[in-house]
Amino acid sequence: MTLPQTTYHDVRQALLAKEEIALIDVREEDPYAQGHPLFAANLPAGRLELDAWNRIPRRHTRVVVYDNGEGLAEPAARTLQALGYTQVSLLAGGLSGWRDAGGELFIDVNVPSKAFGELVEAQRHTPSLSAQEVQALIQRQADVVVLDARRFDEYQTMSIPSATSVPGAELVLRARSLAPSPATQIVVNCAGRTRSIIGTQSLVNAGIPNPVAALRNGTIGWTLAGQALDHGASRQPGAVAEAERAEAAQRARSVADRAGVRRASLADLDRFQHEADRRTTYRVDVRTPEAYAAGHLPGFRNTPGGQLVQETDHTAAVRGARFVLLDDDGVRANMSASWLAQMGWEVWVLDGVGTDAFTETGNPAAPVPEPVGEVRWVGPATLAQWLDTGPAGHTAVLDLTTSANYVKRHIPGAHFVLRSQLATALQQIPPAQRYVLTCGSSLLARYAAADLARLTEAEVWVLEGGTLAWIAAGLPLEHGETRLASPRIDRYRRPYEGTDNAHAAMQAYLDWEFGLVAQLGRDGTHGFRVL
Repeated sequence: MTLPQTTYHDVRQALLAKEEIALIDVREEDPYAQGHPLFAANLPAGRLELDAWNRIPRRHTRVVVYDNGEGLAEPAARTLQALGYTQVSLLAGGLSGWRDAGGELFIDVNVPSKAFGELVEAQRHTPSLSAQEVQALIQRQADVVVLDARRFDEYQTMSIPSATSVPGAELVLRARSLAPSPATQIVVNCAGRTRSIIGTQSLVNAGIPNPVAALRNGTIGWTLAGQALDHGASRQPGAVAEAERAEAAQRARSVADRAGVRRASLADLDRFQHEADRRTTYRVDVRTPEAYAAGHLPGFRNTPGGQLVQETDHTAAVRGARFVLLDDDGVRANMSASWLAQMGWEVWVLDGVGTDAFTETGNPAAPVPEPVGEVRWVGPATLAQWLDTGPAGHTAVLDLTTSANYVKRHIPGAHFVLRSQLATALQQIPPAQRYVLTCGSSLLARYAAADLARLTEAEVWVLEGGTLAWIAAGLPLEHGETRLASPRIDRYRRPYEGTDNAHAAMQAYLDWEFGLVAQLGRDGTHGFRVL
């Protein structure tokens, strides 16, 4: 049956009307980052079984799929239909059709959040200090604290000297304890611009009495100024006193109320559940992963608030959906919700639920379907024997993990393969009599078994427990880009991460961010509203 098509104008109208729609780019992340519509979510074709039910939870959602002529869109749409989605169509003309119809294309990732941050600075004139000004404050031991609004692992990779790790949603919660004197200058930084701007403006919106400024252009600006970064820092704040928490909660709720955030009860949650066939609701616990794992409300998944605002499209692929946020302090959920509301989402904060209701522990697995057809499993010890004693080239191992994980460690002789390019990859690999598929846990590999069986008459097996089971068995490993049967396009290299980026790439990234407000104006679908 021919798949229906949806035009650029149809998608645009749905966005302007705030109807639920999921515009899905099924390419790998790197080509996606080279150009895509503002609200397109990246769900690579090879991972749809792992990602779709979690990121597009309502099966009657209007889903529009596209690629850029790679031949991925139609098979991906068929997969989505097999997963139970009832309103799947192809974007007419794909990415070229979008562009030819006058649609704006955006580069990079997490663009809605980054563009919104630029709009906030443009409209609110968020205060900032240059790298040179901040370094001078630190060197003369002025009354200044530097708060790094990124994830802790990003902070540890590289940080401003003397900075303390305070992920974005916690800034209002912890600012008073870290800068108890209202005369203390607070500087908020990230790697580039967005989280610095949003973090600084959060403190301003909440009425923190201190002078507050963003580190202009973050660690990129610091590096471009020729100043040295710290590596491996571990400064984290201590506990927040109850009086400070209560004051922060009052400030945060005031900001959320001004932004139009709604208040939800457990009865509202029940009502939303009864509406599940008609409306998408994302339930998000915005606390730290450690706190969430120790105990959380069933039905909520975890994304720390700062990352939720920074990477909203990673959590919610359905534009026009509803959010319900939850914390245990009255601060993080309200501050995160205030930003999502300004970004055009319908947002509720769940009130009146104590930690005694946090009865579920650990990290619940995302819902995934059973693989099609029978899967033949082989254990690590048997695979090791096949590779050690079998005829040369008889058994080939295909590793479907991320390219970064493959480079870090893989089974000796294994070939890196993107599932979406499996047929092409097979042409790069010497023919074998037996193929063994693996990935980290073999969760993805088991879905690829049926794909591979259609492409070869050889035996197809899946490594039980994946490469992690191989490692646990103490078997040897190989490292590096030893056998790339597919290109490393599964992840876009962000110019602001790591410590070895070219200065030209860093400057080009900043120049791109400066142009986002103009792009928003040309696109015209964002629906952002800045307090």
